[in-house]
Amino acid sequence: MRLGIAVTDPHDWTAAALLQAAADRGFETYVIDLRDTDVVIKDEVIINNKGLILPTLDALVVRDVGAGSMDGVSFRFDALRQLEMQGTLILNSPEAIRNAANKYHTTYLLAKAGLPVPATFSVQDRDKAIEIVGDLGDAVVKPVFGYKGKGIIRVKDGNMIEPNGSISQIPWKDQITQMLDSWGMLYIQEFIENQGRDIRAFVVNGKVLGSIYRSAQQGHWINNLSQGGSSAPCRLTSSQEEICAKAAEAVGTVFAGVDLIEGPDGTLVLEVNGTPSGAGIYKSCGVNVAGHILDYIPSKL
Repeated sequence: MRLGIAVTDPHDWTAAALLQAAADRGFETYVIDLRDTDVVIKDEVIINNKGLILPTLDALVVRDVGAGSMDGVSFRFDALRQLEMQGTLILNSPEAIRNAANKYHTTYLLAKAGLPVPATFSVQDRDKAIEIVGDLGDAVVKPVFGYKGKGIIRVKDGNMIEPNGSISQIPWKDQITQMLDSWGMLYIQEFIENQGRDIRAFVVNGKVLGSIYRSAQQGHWINNLSQGGSSAPCRLTSSQEEICAKAAEAVGTVFAGVDLIEGPDGTLVLEVNGTPSGAGIYKSCGVNVAGHILDYIPSKL
């Protein structure tokens, strides 16, 4: 089988694990940076990546699409969609990755599937945003296409709270205005009181392979490992496992990182990551998800 692995960071743990799993299975494997893709449309459509004609691949596992301008990212997604149309199996599918990358649309899909999510408001008007944040009393405002906990603010009782728990000197209404000017809309959620931690579960083909607690630093409120959080093994209840499987399915992913939070009223789904890292699950649980992802492929070819 001819397998492509799309990644931009050559030192990425998950990409290295996928490469090793592919070698163990005897796959003919190619490492691809989607930023090197070009397309020629003449008598036929040729999707090329540094001399490799991508439709000759049987499957492509997408670890990373690559950041950049809207035009560049949109082009790479279009190329993936066209590659899929020409018969290459893509995991996760371009549609699923797009669904997961858009927090607003993810929340819509989760709620539509009947899954529990925090109260969420998406608005384009400054006064409406200020009213919602004030009414919630404790709210987080997130970039719709954000990642690794970056760009998030929290407003509690009329004060903007820094990630380390201190009160910011920046007036929160000014920050709201700036964010709206930059993004054109705001994605606002109620802040869910928790134990200073959330849960990341790794799902492959409807099964939870492992889960970890992600705990914020003492006094901090952002739990992401990239923001200084720590991880520890977590054992989900059967109900939580079912929620994770349904969340991955709702977004359309074959493999996903599903983020849960345990609030006063039960477990809620925060996000679904369609290009998740497997490093945290491996470090805390000893589970290497790469082989499970690749073992899914032959049944779909």
